[in-house]
Amino acid sequence: MYTKSQKLLAEFLGTFGLVFFGCGTAIFGGNLVAISLAFGLSIVVAAYTIGKISGAHLNPAVSFAMYFDKRMSLQDAIAYSVAQIAGSVFASLCHLIIVACSKINIKDCGFGANMFGDYSAAKLNFFGAFIVEIILTAVFVLFVLSVTGSRDEGTSKHAGLFIGLALTFVHLIGIPLTGTSVNPARSIGPALFGSIATGGKSLLHMFIFIIAPMCGAFIAAMIYVILIKDKDRQ
Repeated sequence: MYTKSQKLLAEFLGTFGLVFFGCGTAIFGGNLVAISLAFGLSIVVAAYTIGKISGAHLNPAVSFAMYFDKRMSLQDAIAYSVAQIAGSVFASLCHLIIVACSKINIKDCGFGANMFGDYSAAKLNFFGAFIVEIILTAVFVLFVLSVTGSRDEGTSKHAGLFIGLALTFVHLIGIPLTGTSVNPARSIGPALFGSIATGGKSLLHMFIFIIAPMCGAFIAAMIYVILIKDKDRQ
């Protein structure tokens, strides 16, 4: 039985890996497919290393969806979220150090921050970014709830692989629109350090990438409870 401290450390390390490799691939020149795969593969690696310890949520939207589905307490969902945010901030700090040691101009580096408007490849406005993040998060979190709650042994055994593929899937459409958050923790660290290049605008944009994913998580949990949960047991 793992202690709460071990679980929180696992979430910290897992989210560190997600942001370090996912956003790092974006910072250091990866294309759309490479960035999408980096995020997806980070989930796969985490699932098969720390999944047995904490469940490898790596995302407050996932943790709160688990709370909405009564799989964990509110206190634990909050604690997980704090650990995840800390992991994200530390990963972005490491990016800052690496960039400072390179010939990359720090003022030209967005650190993988999620943004909209002129900072979006598609020039997506505020409303569009909000809707996109709700939809993508709802799809992703609904999938997470479904595969982790499945009674099928094959599905549950390979849940980490399937979830990684699902995260890759949502990044393929989301990157040109918002950079793809679907994860408040993933957005907070890069927004803090990305403010160097954006004159603080990444911090002003950050609230969308906290609120919208949490709304998406709630919608996913409601759909799961109403449409999917326990229906195969009736």
